[in-house]
Amino acid sequence: MANAADTQPHAPKPGDAYVQSFARGLEVIRSFSADAPQQTLTEVAGRSGLTRAGARRILLTLETLGYVRTDGKHFSLTPRILDLGFAYLSSMPIWNLAEPVMESLVAEIKESCSAAVLDGTDIVYVLRVPTHKIMSISLGVGSRLPAYCTSMGRMLLAGLPEAELMQCLRNSDRTARTRHTVTDMKELVAKVAQVRKQGWSLVNQELEEGLVSMAAPITNRAGQTVAALNISGQANRTSAKTMQDTMLPHLLAAAQAISRLLSVHRP
Repeated sequence: MANAADTQPHAPKPGDAYVQSFARGLEVIRSFSADAPQQTLTEVAGRSGLTRAGARRILLTLETLGYVRTDGKHFSLTPRILDLGFAYLSSMPIWNLAEPVMESLVAEIKESCSAAVLDGTDIVYVLRVPTHKIMSISLGVGSRLPAYCTSMGRMLLAGLPEAELMQCLRNSDRTARTRHTVTDMKELVAKVAQVRKQGWSLVNQELEEGLVSMAAPITNRAGQTVAALNISGQANRTSAKTMQDTMLPHLLAAAQAISRLLSVHRP
């Protein structure tokens, strides 16, 4: 029985530049999630597109290395898996410098603040300073959300060359998350163009009902957008207009402060 990777028409082929066993190992790791924190061998094989035998070899290897544990029937990740994500964060010390700026912003505006980078069609959270829970989605470092319907996503999309932007939107699963979600390609392109022109993004209840968020760009010394900073609030407590009028200047100032830190930082 062929695995999912083998049946994809444009899947990379094994060779000097592509190690298939390593790629399959990553698929096994990615098969675990908040919805599937513990899985049987059959479930791992199904979610990762592997045969039972292939999934078993990878799971036993990960167990030997300390990244997976098992009770004999169910498998789950261990805290050691965090080392893989920490390798990225520790290689980008800017986030250590950014955290105090974000904490000051949260203390000032009393709303949650996050930073994210673009990865394919998703944004990935690299830092988050919450105030209180305002979303049904549980967010933390490493959480992923679709770029097309999030404030940070549109801010990051605005920093892409036009061809890359169009490709990213075409590849996105533009599902309506709420009755407010914009899914039309032409309308999304127009919204990203507006974000690019004004230098900030506001998304009003497109990701989740009742959630309003704004984002600003974090740029490197060349002026390229490398990350986005956002604040989020509840629409029934802080309207989109109120957030824009009273909090946008603070958000922009914080993003500019982090950008300055990034521009002077030497690895």
